[in-house]
Amino acid sequence: MKRFIGFAIVCTLLSVSALAASNSQTIKFSDTVQVGSTVLPAGDYKVTWTGTGASAQVTLLKKGVPPVTVPATVVEQKNNHTGISTDSQSGKNVLKAIILNNVSLTL
Repeated sequence: MKRFIGFAIVCTLLSVSALAASNSQTIKFSDTVQVGSTVLPAGDYKVTWTGTGASAQVTLLKKGVPPVTVPATVVEQKNNHTGISTDSQSGKNVLKAIILNNVSLTL
């Protein structure tokens, strides 16, 4: 019985890790972008998200830069490319969307 419980715990932990990995990808910002009130320098960022639909949270991570978490809408869809969508506001590139392989994240 103890072996069964130990096996069940290991399987659960592996499943959670696999699911968490599916909600993260890497994206490159070629220019400085503003996300919320934070300005992020150009570079490679790990994008992770939790939740679905309009109640999601997106976190952008880059070594040496404090993580930024913002609300977003997740739309699961197959995309032919990855990239970002920005809007120029007051001379700054404001991040509006992140387009990844199987999901679009609208901020």
